Amino acid sequence: MRRALRVVGDSSSPDPEDDRDPGTVLAAVAGGDLDAFGALYDAMAPLVFGVARRVVRDPSRAEEVTQEVFTEVWRQAARFDPSRGSVRTWVLTIAHRRAVDTVRSSQASRAREEHVARREPVEVAGPEDAVVTAAEHEGVRRCLDSLTPLQSQAVRLAYYQGFTYPEVAELLGRPLPTVKTRMRDGLIRLRDCLAEAELETPGGGDRDGA
Repeated sequence: MRRALRVVGDSSSPDPEDDRDPGTVLAAVAGGDLDAFGALYDAMAPLVFGVARRVVRDPSRAEEVTQEVFTEVWRQAARFDPSRGSVRTWVLTIAHRRAVDTVRSSQASRAREEHVARREPVEVAGPEDAVVTAAEHEGVRRCLDSLTPLQSQAVRLAYYQGFTYPEVAELLGRPLPTVKTRMRDGLIRLRDCLAEAELETPGGGDRDGA
């Protein structure tokens, strides 16, 4: 699935705004159509590379991330759900996640080396911490599901994927003021939902007075 990456300084690269429906192209990719995969790669590779380079900084690493992204796109094309966003959003979200994972992996590797050098003990969370964390995560997921699709997508992209507001607007194909408004309304609803969830939790209202 590896293709020559044409990103920087290549005026022959296709315009990412292909006149074919991206959903149709991705469906063909899911069916194993290599030509469709090539068209999708040529259309999206510059955008994927741009996202990766903003995160990892190094161009060579960004190229590696780009290849990894399209390998995942090839393997996961059949799992794309158009109700959760566009093909563009899906691919660029994969790109951002891969780039962030690459940075975190490098940071974790350096941290492990430093830890071994210092030989400091590692603090391990107890079972109580794990239960609390799981409950909090479940509450956040439930509250996110209560938002409108646009609010949920905007909040997830900004606060869980790390995109800036302008990037979120570009990914969702919406005007920036609209995204900011939906983001604000979504965060208010999310805050209220989480507050209600905490009150509904046994003993949730007694934490401060315990």
